[in-house]
Amino acid sequence: MQHKQIHSESLEVFTIGNVKEGSQWFWTHCLALYVISCSACVLLHFEYKNITKMRLAHITGSPVNPSHFTVLVRSIPCSQNHSYSKSVEDFFSTYYPASYVSHQMVYRAGRVDKLMKDAEKMYRMLKTIESQTKKSYMPCCLCGKSTHSFEALNNDAESVEIKTSSDELQPSQREKKDVEKIYRKLKTIETQKKMSSTPGCLCGGIMHYFKMLKKEAESVECKTSSDRSQPSQTDKERPAAFVFFRTRYAAIVAAQVLQSSNPMLWVTQLAPEPNDVYWSNLSIPYKQIWLRKIATLLGAIVFMFVFLAPVTFVQGLTQLDQLRQTFPFLKGILKQKFMNQLVTGYLPSVILMLFMYAVPPTMMLFSTIEGNVSHSERKKSAGIKVLYFTIWNVFFVNVLSGSIIRQLSVFSSFRDIPTQLAKAVPTQATFFTTYVLTSGWASLSFEVIQLFPLLCNGFRRFILRRQEEPCSNHALTFPHHTEIPRLLLFGLLGFTCSIMAPLILPFLLVYFFLAFLVYRNQILNVYVPKYESGGQFWPVVHNTTIFSLVLTQVIALGVFGIKRSPVASGFTIPLIFLTLLFNEYCRQRFSPVFKRSPAQVRIKKYHFLPLKLR
Repeated sequence: MQHKQIHSESLEVFTIGNVKEGSQWFWTHCLALYVISCSACVLLHFEYKNITKMRLAHITGSPVNPSHFTVLVRSIPCSQNHSYSKSVEDFFSTYYPASYVSHQMVYRAGRVDKLMKDAEKMYRMLKTIESQTKKSYMPCCLCGKSTHSFEALNNDAESVEIKTSSDELQPSQREKKDVEKIYRKLKTIETQKKMSSTPGCLCGGIMHYFKMLKKEAESVECKTSSDRSQPSQTDKERPAAFVFFRTRYAAIVAAQVLQSSNPMLWVTQLAPEPNDVYWSNLSIPYKQIWLRKIATLLGAIVFMFVFLAPVTFVQGLTQLDQLRQTFPFLKGILKQKFMNQLVTGYLPSVILMLFMYAVPPTMMLFSTIEGNVSHSERKKSAGIKVLYFTIWNVFFVNVLSGSIIRQLSVFSSFRDIPTQLAKAVPTQATFFTTYVLTSGWASLSFEVIQLFPLLCNGFRRFILRRQEEPCSNHALTFPHHTEIPRLLLFGLLGFTCSIMAPLILPFLLVYFFLAFLVYRNQILNVYVPKYESGGQFWPVVHNTTIFSLVLTQVIALGVFGIKRSPVASGFTIPLIFLTLLFNEYCRQRFSPVFKRSPAQVRIKKYHFLPLKLR
């Protein structure tokens, strides 16, 4: 049964746009805005306070870790008289004589080191095959000998002899190609060197052959032949080092004090946890960091504007009249009620969600190029980029392109922005509700199923025939840079639509309830924490929530002005200033704890470096 005045296919009748001008009911909307804003601020204050206590408890209650007494030093000045290691030792022995213990330089990984890692990876793979197969004495597929060992030799005929254990079958064609590929790389390095009877650089044998042996410790010992044939350790040093101190206080002081009159030299920071270090970025010169950040910022902005094309296309699907004019051959199809609802309601959200899957990997690449030295910093930077990108494209671009982007006066005056948003947001209530269903509820189901790891596991077990469990390095970690921006986006939609189109609130409440259950289970039972960030994501959540509140109040101010309710508009203006004042209080009271480490808490436990870590 359909209402005579309310059409079932439209949700815009449940928005604030249908309230008559000058209506007394705007007092109810203004009161609801005050209740929502005050409740949000009170909850934010208590949550900020609790998370701050949890962060301090994490610092004091965490077990002793070498990173607590370690400082990462970058941009070490180059000297022609001595090496980087000598410069670090002289500098900290001079200025920190009582607390300096030692240091560890960061070295550049050479070509031989990479080849050794490839060879070790191949050895582990063949060892896995060996443990899975039955006993067999079939001839080796490469050398024709009995399969009782694994050995690579370079004889006069330049052949490769690979012997597997008695428990091994013949390796597959792919594995043979990988072994031959690694051997050819090693052969290229060997032929570039002169024939010599000195000990070899990898195994200690004669230089005209390369041999890999399996030992009890299953390790490969590397020995250098001479300074001319292989670079020395000094040549591999990079202008970065880990410096160890006797006390936590000394490490904090060294990390937070400016070490030189030139801020671009001797740059120090507290070292991340060992599992949190992103080793490949330690070799990046510090002087390139600011250039890299500018370049990645420009790249992110360009990518954001390039993404306008699919978003505009998606919003074109929601405009039924324009769709009929642009594609006349669709008039007959769009007359059907089911197809009309599918094309204008469900399809735009699905297309936008599919395009959004390309955003997190791209932003993670930009954050890697920036030069972050820890995985937590890299994920936090990527999460902030994804958050800005999502809010801009999903909220602002959809609102503007769907309703007022054709009006050039939208950017004519800053004063008109609240009015334009007040006109546009209620008209997009249907799209935002559908987006919560498709991107929100569907994402939770994908989170439970873990579709991508499931496909990878099936490919590894049934295609590669590898039944062993993956090592700890491949364990799943919580994707902060994808899940936190999605949660904050739905919070933004909930705040802005709570006054404009409250019909979206039940869908959001169901989503947040299910999200609590799903993420709690995933964090406790699925994801493996490799490192601790100490609550560094909470300031991002707090600032985004404050932005959502202020945006909601600005849009409400525009709505009250359009609907000719001066009293409601007058009461909304002080609310905006009170919200900004509350944010400034939180920034002064809690934010410094997340930016700098308090010495009082750091030295409360494990004041001195334990002897077992020295």
